Amino acid sequence: MPTSAADTASRGPAATTTVVVVTWRGADHITGCLDGLAAQERPHRTLVVDNASDDGTAALLARHPSKPHVLRLPRNTGYAGGIAAALPHVTTPLMAWLNDDAVPAPGWLGTLEDTLLADPRLAAVGSLLRHTGGRVASAGVRLTPDGHGADLTAPGRAFGFCGGAVLLRTGVLRSIGGVPSGFFCYYEDTDTAWRLRLAGYDIAVAHDAVVVHRQGASSRPGSPAFHRWNERNRLLMLLRCAPARVAAEQLARFAALTAVLPLRRVLAWRDGGTAVPRAANFRVSSRCRVLAEVALRLPSALRQRAEVRRRSVAGRGDVWRRWAGQ
Repeated sequence: MPTSAADTASRGPAATTTVVVVTWRGADHITGCLDGLAAQERPHRTLVVDNASDDGTAALLARHPSKPHVLRLPRNTGYAGGIAAALPHVTTPLMAWLNDDAVPAPGWLGTLEDTLLADPRLAAVGSLLRHTGGRVASAGVRLTPDGHGADLTAPGRAFGFCGGAVLLRTGVLRSIGGVPSGFFCYYEDTDTAWRLRLAGYDIAVAHDAVVVHRQGASSRPGSPAFHRWNERNRLLMLLRCAPARVAAEQLARFAALTAVLPLRRVLAWRDGGTAVPRAANFRVSSRCRVLAEVALRLPSALRQRAEVRRRSVAGRGDVWRRWAGQ
């Protein structure tokens, strides 16, 4: 694979990590990310996956002094699709995922590499993501009692990692089936962490590996599309990874709430109240679309569930009891 200026293999230690940056219309913010990678203290390769940007991102990447290798896709495949497209091009033992609106501290990659390589039981090490004002955005991901992935913002046991800045063993990632490219974006990280846990691997978070994340610069949290992807992918993840009882209960609960929302709105209107939140994830049309997309993907999800089971050494129930709600 062609190398970037950040790959110093020809004049120093060989690169152990390929840092994959997925971008779509990132011209306004990706320069900070690339500058941060160029300042890393550890040699590495940089691979930017350009999801068919049409805002001048391609020209910006060509001009950047670090000369990153670029994989340009013919259409926007989302974050999950971009990571999946990059995986066959990674020839290093380790692979990092980094959001295009995230700026790593100079010691970020070295800290992640040292932590991961020090313990053969670890398959992934997450980062400490901070907002631009310094507040913690994510110190790993916990698994809620209803199967949501939620960012840890205070000390706690991390079930998984935030996919915005993480280092993984490339071979292990391939061995568990790679990345769920069909998720487009959101929950590809928690799904991957869940499959790593089922395969018997551990996950850690290195709090000294700091990244400043301009959250929302490359997506719109709270938008209808955000909620559709979020809810759909959570249900698909549960179908792939969770105990059957949990997956069935959560799917039934989502469908039941969708069915009663119109009645709740009528009763609220009659009584002069506002019993139904106005957030996009409570829109009946959006929820019905989620259910339709899950139903369309159900046969594939069940086949993938069987593949996950084949690769697992831990029981789904054991992982659920250990981590859900902790």
